[in-house]
Amino acid sequence: MEERSLAVTRRSLHGVAELVLAGPQHGRGGGIRLRVVPGGFGTTDGDFRVEGDALVAPAGTVRLTGTYAELAAAVGLEARPLDEVYSGGPMIASHEHLEIDPAAARLLAEAFACGDAALRAFAPGETPVLWPEHFDVGITVDEVNYGVSPGDDHLPEPYAYVGPWTPPTGAFWNAPFGATRTLAELSDVLEFFTAGRSLLDN
Repeated sequence: MEERSLAVTRRSLHGVAELVLAGPQHGRGGGIRLRVVPGGFGTTDGDFRVEGDALVAPAGTVRLTGTYAELAAAVGLEARPLDEVYSGGPMIASHEHLEIDPAAARLLAEAFACGDAALRAFAPGETPVLWPEHFDVGITVDEVNYGVSPGDDHLPEPYAYVGPWTPPTGAFWNAPFGATRTLAELSDVLEFFTAGRSLLDN
């Protein structure tokens, strides 16, 4: 996968997560949490969701094209940023245009699905959340963040992470906030989460 296609698609999907899904949901009093769904991610009530390079809504399915404002309007929503909630979001304006590579969108959806499944197996009592701020799916257990990111400034490709609130030292911990491994180098994300927890418990 070409790095630029992945980065551009990831940014566009991040914008959809905030402006078209979480922002309007928050405006309706539903909070900002999103969830992983087959083929992508969606609102907690399941009414609006991204599947591949399409937005599925009660009013119908539309392609992820045009501006964020146009996309939201096509399904009866108003694009809404979450600047009043957090400061670390995608910083995308509603008049910007989306740019989606379908193959990159599928890869990112697979990363979220992999992360969601591993998190549910790792901590069955927790519900994974896809956060619109950093666009990752994660949980927190005993002051440790576990999750999967589709890539960011730290790593440009999908990766799993273990982020203790107080980062430890040692060979396993290869990031300023804890430990990361790209999904490409992991044969089992659950094993990575389990290894991190084991080191922290000892």
